[in-house]
Amino acid sequence: MLGFLYSVFAYTAFLAVFCALAVFTDGLFLPKHVDTGAPQGFGWALAVNLGLLLGWGVQHSVMARQGFKDWLTRFIPVHLERATYVLASSLALAGLMLGWQPMAGQVWQVEATPAVVLLWGLNALGWVCVPVASFLIDHFDLFGLKQAFQHWRRGSYQSRGFVMPWLYRYVRHPMMTALLVGFWATPFMTVSHLCLSLGMSLYIVIGVHFEERSLRRELGADYAVYQSQVPKFIPRVGGAPRGTAAETSTARS
Repeated sequence: MLGFLYSVFAYTAFLAVFCALAVFTDGLFLPKHVDTGAPQGFGWALAVNLGLLLGWGVQHSVMARQGFKDWLTRFIPVHLERATYVLASSLALAGLMLGWQPMAGQVWQVEATPAVVLLWGLNALGWVCVPVASFLIDHFDLFGLKQAFQHWRRGSYQSRGFVMPWLYRYVRHPMMTALLVGFWATPFMTVSHLCLSLGMSLYIVIGVHFEERSLRRELGADYAVYQSQVPKFIPRVGGAPRGTAAETSTARS
């Protein structure tokens, strides 16, 4: 029971931090956001922000590696490993936002009302599609609730395997595509926002590269065929492919 409650706490922390990231990036609602405060000097702000991005990226990547998971589960139960990863990532991201330094300057500002409405609409769609894409595969497995719940109920944990539902027929990583849209679709881009968007985008590209290496080792030929037929981030003109290996096999994101 305590393990399941721990996973619920980790999941709640993730939800809070993810929602905070969206409004922090867009400069909305929160008392502190990406442009809050008086700039203290470009060099200092850039150094601090790059350090925060690097720290979050290292945490997010290292804890996702199998070698670290094997080490971690010497100290915590296996069924709580994913929840611990989610909680640590949420805390690291919260620290990034709290420590973020504003940077003076504006990159672009769109003033035409139709374009502003379109960009804010795309922005909202991007942030909303992140959880939507996770529910298309196995949302509660991804965030550690399923593992803890199954252990509490003394059930057997099973991953869904390799699946290709809806959005995954158009791009291999719809959650990452949605994040990129959320970071970049804005009518008002400041230098501070640009730094955050560039850093997160670079991490997404690098992180997906290593994730796909792991998926190829784990899933073999099925995933290799999927890679050859479905784009990584940007949907192919003409829509979803037909007859992919993933449509005739079992599942995974």
